[in-house]
Amino acid sequence: MDYHEAANFLFDLRRFRPKPGTESTAQLLAHLDDPHEGVEYVQVAGSNGKGSTARMTERALREAGLDVGLYTSPHFDDVRERIRVNGRKIPKSALAAYADSVRGYVTDRAADGEAPTFFEVMTGLALWHFGREDVDVAVLEVGIGGKYDATSVVNPVASAVTSVTLEHTGIIGETIEEIARDKAHVAPADAPLVTATTGEALDAVRAQAGEVRTVGETDDADVRVEYGGRTNHTEAAVSLAGDGWNVETEIPLLGEYQARNAGVAAALARQVTDLSETELARGLRKADWPGRFEVMGRDPVVVLDGAHNPGACEALAETLAEFDGEIDDFHLVFGAMHDKDLRGMAEALPTPDRVVACQPNLDRAEDEAVVARAFEESGADEVLTRNSVEGALENALDAASEDDLVLVAGSLFAVAEARSRWTRAEIPKRIRNLDDARDALDGADVTDPGVWRMRGKAVHRVLKTRVQVRQARYLKEEMLSLGGECAVSGVNEQDEENVDVVLMGTLAQFKRLAAKLDDQPYGLSVFADELREALGIRTETERRGYPWEDATAVMGILNVTPDSFHDGGRYEAVEDAVARAEQMVEAGVDIIDVGGESTRPGADEISVEEEIERVVPVIERIADLDAVLSIDTRKAAVGRAALEAGADVLNDVSGLEDPEMRFVAAEYDAPLVVMHSIDAPVVPDRDVEYDDVVEDVIDELEEQVLLAEKAGLDREQIIVDPGLGFGKSMRENFELLGRTDEFHALECPVLVGHSHKSMFGLVGADDDRTAATVAGTAIAAERGADIVRVHDVEENVEAVRAVEAADKPEAFEE
Repeated sequence: MDYHEAANFLFDLRRFRPKPGTESTAQLLAHLDDPHEGVEYVQVAGSNGKGSTARMTERALREAGLDVGLYTSPHFDDVRERIRVNGRKIPKSALAAYADSVRGYVTDRAADGEAPTFFEVMTGLALWHFGREDVDVAVLEVGIGGKYDATSVVNPVASAVTSVTLEHTGIIGETIEEIARDKAHVAPADAPLVTATTGEALDAVRAQAGEVRTVGETDDADVRVEYGGRTNHTEAAVSLAGDGWNVETEIPLLGEYQARNAGVAAALARQVTDLSETELARGLRKADWPGRFEVMGRDPVVVLDGAHNPGACEALAETLAEFDGEIDDFHLVFGAMHDKDLRGMAEALPTPDRVVACQPNLDRAEDEAVVARAFEESGADEVLTRNSVEGALENALDAASEDDLVLVAGSLFAVAEARSRWTRAEIPKRIRNLDDARDALDGADVTDPGVWRMRGKAVHRVLKTRVQVRQARYLKEEMLSLGGECAVSGVNEQDEENVDVVLMGTLAQFKRLAAKLDDQPYGLSVFADELREALGIRTETERRGYPWEDATAVMGILNVTPDSFHDGGRYEAVEDAVARAEQMVEAGVDIIDVGGESTRPGADEISVEEEIERVVPVIERIADLDAVLSIDTRKAAVGRAALEAGADVLNDVSGLEDPEMRFVAAEYDAPLVVMHSIDAPVVPDRDVEYDDVVEDVIDELEEQVLLAEKAGLDREQIIVDPGLGFGKSMRENFELLGRTDEFHALECPVLVGHSHKSMFGLVGADDDRTAATVAGTAIAAERGADIVRVHDVEENVEAVRAVEAADKPEAFEE
């Protein structure tokens, strides 16, 4: 079964109404031979905060060295986001294999009038995948209630009820007590239920669950929580204390209620495993979670928050109060579902100076005029309407000054559409022949007949992107009218799902398309600007004087270590390192990358102090050389010391595993290299499954880039590294090298680090890989790499110059 067929099969199950009970899910799993058995489970129920709590629990458990699954809902852009193992989405191939294995069973049950629902089959997929991946523990966000939720098919080792408000009253209860009792059915058999509920909800939880572990601000709570407020524009300080343990850390989720969620997560994680205070603090700080008071930028402050009921809006209002005195006007972009208490949400929020009411792109969304009426009645000074979230956000940003705050709220669906402004990538495709065209179309899940019809038309410029269904329809119509082509994913047109499209045409046709999209509805005017950026149509990027702005820059590797691969021990002494740096400058190097810790397979981690002792004396000695200096480190403290000593760039091969690294870069306004890394140091023979290694890496790098951007860096300063050799096979490394140009979809400079790596064994270069490295440099430079990172500077500088001369011979003197 192809992916688009599998996805359509799952989405079609939405026609079956939700029903209470776990029997249907249990029968589905039995059909699969109970693949979920052998995994430990954590269930997180609650009216608000359960997604954030599940994420914090998962991240803390991963920090303790466990392999962890995470199941949440809804998703923002891709249904696969709901199911993750160690942070990575379930592969398309796995989803297709599962759908193929259950389709006959589901069809038979449907013929009996007992078909499992979409959520039940998705829960089955999550549990099947977690068993298939042999995770140690999986964290499950409960859907509705607790007693009859599909996730309750498992027997959890730890569970929580985060909070209780009046919700789903027609399904799980008419009162707070009834709803609390229903949710408390997730209590584990042999451990206390963790809860942050209070008052009558807590009484009901105790009555149902028996033993509970309470989380709160009072002294009698089992886990005591103190919220310290914002430490910067994206993080807040929290203090957590339990029986015999105490943690002080920052979390990337603002709001007092998130501190309580952190306390719940800490209690859950400690019930599962004996993790240290350091591991817990570090895990909680890494638990970024999209759309939960997510600060996307400053000047103006832009916040995305999926608050979707009055209780959540009250908590949101408390967090917004932390910005009192720092902002002038409050701009609100609001879109909600038609079954929500709009007046209650409008009254719970601070009165905005300006509201742009909008309608998210799905059938259940409330009309923008109805949303506008609620805020007019609540006293907002100015209320406008727009028919799309993207258009509403664009309007608000245009109206806001640097000292204002722009908030998108009302629904996670609205937040998801707004967030695409920062996450949508337009991936340029290199089409040399029919095989390339077929691969590009297959990668967008175009149907087989569509691939056959369109492959010969995929000429000139080709871009792949992901848009709303209504945007895809408009783009196809307009591109065809201009003489170009547009192929749309074969995934059925579900209004709430984004779909892949492949746009094909000449540069002139794309220019005319961008012009036609200006001032169009449904956020298409925003897409027009992204299109121009992707194709370099009338766009000017800020120039900062970096050596990679004009041509491919050569970064020379200077390992001051005893154990790095290829050159370990050669430049361990300071004098030797300085001499080598001088040789590099003489050979024409642009950047010198100083590293004090090896990331080769089997390398031992060294302390911060030892790493600083290795690199700082070298950096101080070579700071005046005619080259940009980079520090290759995974530790923010080492990065800070190196910048103080004279380094200019931070090169983090761990992909921001140290959550402080991005803030150090922003503080010093230093370029930051973010590498896609499954493990650093490298774990040999790690089996990682990719659907399309390039697009999967782009997808995963996007969130790391966004973290750095939210810390205060511009994309011109964030350098992306595909991570050749880190969690990829030799063939996958060559795929990444050959498609270097596609990484410019991230709108960041691109670094390729291929020097002397084992990937060249694929072409027979097992011993001396110098020639193969030089060839790789030429390929990377020709395909758009902004930086190549190499050991042999002189040979690779010549390779880069040869590529430049082939492109612009007139720039060289004879």
